[in-house]
Amino acid sequence: MNVRRFWIMLSMLTVTMVWGCSGSRPANLGVKQGQFAVCPSSPNCVSSQADSSDSKHYVKPFAYVGTLPEARDRLKEILISLPRTHIVRETDLYFHVEFASALMGFVDDVEFFFGREQQVDVRSASRLGYSDFGVNRKRIEQIRQLFEE
Repeated sequence: MNVRRFWIMLSMLTVTMVWGCSGSRPANLGVKQGQFAVCPSSPNCVSSQADSSDSKHYVKPFAYVGTLPEARDRLKEILISLPRTHIVRETDLYFHVEFASALMGFVDDVEFFFGREQQVDVRSASRLGYSDFGVNRKRIEQIRQLFEE
């Protein structure tokens, strides 16, 4: 195989891998009757609406003081400041945000719901793979720290 053909094939493989890592946007996102979609059994999803005894999936909701519009604005400001972040959908009570990994462009879907007084429910899930090596939980805790300080 000549060098030119090798580089063309390597380039095509790389493009396929990167585009293929984003996955399709899940159809079950959003809030229905005050609830997010249930996390799958795999350890690549965390949710404040999971059962609190489920240490693999449960994460505490965010707490806030002040008004709902102030909390929304604060959260949006934080989200916009984070790298490789895209707000897909935004309403008065809900955000759907996509986070892409730096190296391969893996996409995680993160949701925020202002459905309970002084609290923000959160859900963060990987689109692909079985394990996320704790990335979703770490991201939620990083955003919590910025939001609640």
